[in-house]
Amino acid sequence: MAAAAPSGCRSGLEARYYRLCDTSQVWGIVLEAVAAAGAVTSVAFMLALLILICKVQDSNRRKALPTQFLFLLGVLGIFGLTFAFIITLDGSTGTTRFFLFGVLFALCFSCLLAHAFNLTKLVRGRKPLSLLVMLGLAVGFSLVQDVIAIEYVVLTVNRSNVAIFSELPASRRNEDFVMLLIYVLFLMALTFLTSSFTFCGSFSGWKRHGAHIYLTTLLSMAIWVAWITLLLVPTPGPKWDDTILSSALVINGWIFLLVYVVPEFQLLTKQQNPMDYPVEDAFCKPQLMKQSYGVENRAYSREEITQGLEELGDTLYAPYSTHFQLQNRATQKDFSIPRAHTRASPYGDYEGRKEGS
Repeated sequence: MAAAAPSGCRSGLEARYYRLCDTSQVWGIVLEAVAAAGAVTSVAFMLALLILICKVQDSNRRKALPTQFLFLLGVLGIFGLTFAFIITLDGSTGTTRFFLFGVLFALCFSCLLAHAFNLTKLVRGRKPLSLLVMLGLAVGFSLVQDVIAIEYVVLTVNRSNVAIFSELPASRRNEDFVMLLIYVLFLMALTFLTSSFTFCGSFSGWKRHGAHIYLTTLLSMAIWVAWITLLLVPTPGPKWDDTILSSALVINGWIFLLVYVVPEFQLLTKQQNPMDYPVEDAFCKPQLMKQSYGVENRAYSREEITQGLEELGDTLYAPYSTHFQLQNRATQKDFSIPRAHTRASPYGDYEGRKEGS
């Protein structure tokens, strides 16, 4: 005779779904509701992103939209994966857990990493990454974890059976689970390091975007350190493993939304600020000319300057001026206005000659 369903669950429901409705284990119902709210919020942000894409004025913010849409897909998957950890571990949920946990987080951190790479260029006034390059970087970084997860799941299932994940001892299963996520930890550390470089640059308008990625990664690292520690130490016990992992998924998913997605949406339709970009004729700025020519003039020695003075005479040497030096040139021609002079008449002696004749 089948056991009676717990309070809150209908009769005839499979036992592995009891946590979704059992009022005596309220953590499952709470996490289910929070995860569902996160999934709905993620879908709303995805629709809003598609609607607002035509209102984005800054071309460089528009280039990041496909990567951010891919990021929202990963966040949606994280909230959906929470249900696989609330449901009791068996052959089907075990494969889903081991495969999708690392794949979804690798996708999210790869999108953040690609965005951070682009920001490091913008904050220094360099040419930003194109839309396809950013999207390619995000997909390329995440594919590595896909290959790792596929190899692990296929090899593990082929060596035994589908139910191997539920039959393994809890300590061994947790160790394998953490070892499978080493590449995700590497992506997280690389994203944190890259986002810290976004604070070093002349164009401060892009530093706020870098701060969103920096804070998101920092909080995610704190959550990951916490759940990995609780999962590997024997104090809580195996019965709390699903609670720890599902809680980590929900918390990290909401951090992605509140710390990264919401602030980015606030800046999405912001008018393009000319101060966020270098001036096109920046090479003509006086301070740049002074620095450039100062370096060149320092190459001249005192003897060369003295020799040049001897050759040019009264040359005025200006160390931070152009290469055309000023000279006090001696006057070689007389440009004064000539005065009028009286000329002797050719007929002055005419009368004298007449008298003499």
